[in-house]
Amino acid sequence: MPNVKRLHFWVSGRVQNVGFRAYVAQQAWQLGLTGWVRNRGWDEVEALAEGDPQALQTFAAALQKGPSASRVDALRQEEEPVTGEFPRFEIRSSR
Repeated sequence: MPNVKRLHFWVSGRVQNVGFRAYVAQQAWQLGLTGWVRNRGWDEVEALAEGDPQALQTFAAALQKGPSASRVDALRQEEEPVTGEFPRFEIRSSR
């Protein structure tokens, strides 16, 4: 897929019970990204997103900031091969 990237994110800190997943989904929808977000344990949220590289850069900056009630202590990201498997961006159940 030309000009499309896939990034996998792990965000840790105060990211539970602060609307973090909804915030992430809203950012992805506004940027036209596809993929998902879910909780992992008490202090980590995981997200996978595909789309325009510039949009992904903006998305990563939004993840680093988080919603106002959150506190992001660390953001880790890894680039992965694009699959195009997601029709939209969704909030998934916790893992």
